[in-house]
Amino acid sequence: MTNLAIDYSNWQDTDSRLEEKPSISISSQPCSFMGMIGQSERMQRIFRLVEKVADSDSTIIIQGETGTGKGLIAKAIHENSYRKDKPFVQINCGAIPENLLESELFGHVKGAFTGAVAAKPGKFEIANGGTIFLDEIGDMSHDLQVKLLKVLEDSEFERVGGCQTIKTDVRIIAATHRDLEAAVENGTFREDLYYRLVVIPLTLPPLRDRKSDIPLLISHFLNQLNQKKRTQVTGISEKTMELMIAHSWPGNVRELKNMMERLVVLTQEGEIYPRDLPLKLRTAPADTSAISDVEVSDQGICLSTAVSDFEKSLISQSMKIANGVKKNAAKLLNIKRTTLIEKIKRHNLEENFA
Repeated sequence: MTNLAIDYSNWQDTDSRLEEKPSISISSQPCSFMGMIGQSERMQRIFRLVEKVADSDSTIIIQGETGTGKGLIAKAIHENSYRKDKPFVQINCGAIPENLLESELFGHVKGAFTGAVAAKPGKFEIANGGTIFLDEIGDMSHDLQVKLLKVLEDSEFERVGGCQTIKTDVRIIAATHRDLEAAVENGTFREDLYYRLVVIPLTLPPLRDRKSDIPLLISHFLNQLNQKKRTQVTGISEKTMELMIAHSWPGNVRELKNMMERLVVLTQEGEIYPRDLPLKLRTAPADTSAISDVEVSDQGICLSTAVSDFEKSLISQSMKIANGVKKNAAKLLNIKRTTLIEKIKRHNLEENFA
């Protein structure tokens, strides 16, 4: 099977080139870092930061919406560190009941509770010498937060029901989709633990804020899925790409990956067209965030200025999504390329898109 990747970067701002290439083929390897895909500046900054902090033992907190790849970042940090040959142990603190989570983290001695017929090491013991990844740490109870704080401060703990102190040498990486600062303010997360965790904060952008990466991600998933599912999907049409870029992807990269699996399995071979997309993608709503920020005060508002500002915002967004290609930006706005050029001149945006 051929190696597939969308050659989206080679789009030219000429009508003839687009006419010669009515669909988006897949041909070259996308930008990749430790299994993560992204050429956007925000993701490139994340990749550079991962390389900088990986070999330290500083505690890291990764924040971001569900599906943004927090686990992949944690794994990349471990794989780039001197601990890479030691265990990488992951546990989701929000998926395990509190009465079981303590035992999972710190282990228990025989007879510690009903059903504890034998002693069992916890994740901190298993991860000794390596890295422990505490996913969804914002869901951890106050009592467990206290015990975790002791591990961070003293590098030691006791098994549930035990009295023997166990030393541990682990690098702690935590992650959450919650706003921990707000949780500290409302009392659901300990302030002292927060400051112990936030030595090096990493915030992953949602997919809607790095739309230039969507073509690369689609390419990457097509490669993977064609091999895994033994399918022969050769690419997606330009209109399909536009619709997928325009979608807000509330589930982020995970949602995009699942959508691509659905499309590949149902298409099997050839190209993916708009008719193959579910209705929610074919009727992607316009981004109205700029409108919602505008309010009419008691002093009134200049309608023409507000409309002009909104138009400038839409033009800037479209040009960013289209990587500066006016032909494609005009398509996103459903206007002619010449009309877009006129509007760019009228709003004095030429220097932004030179």
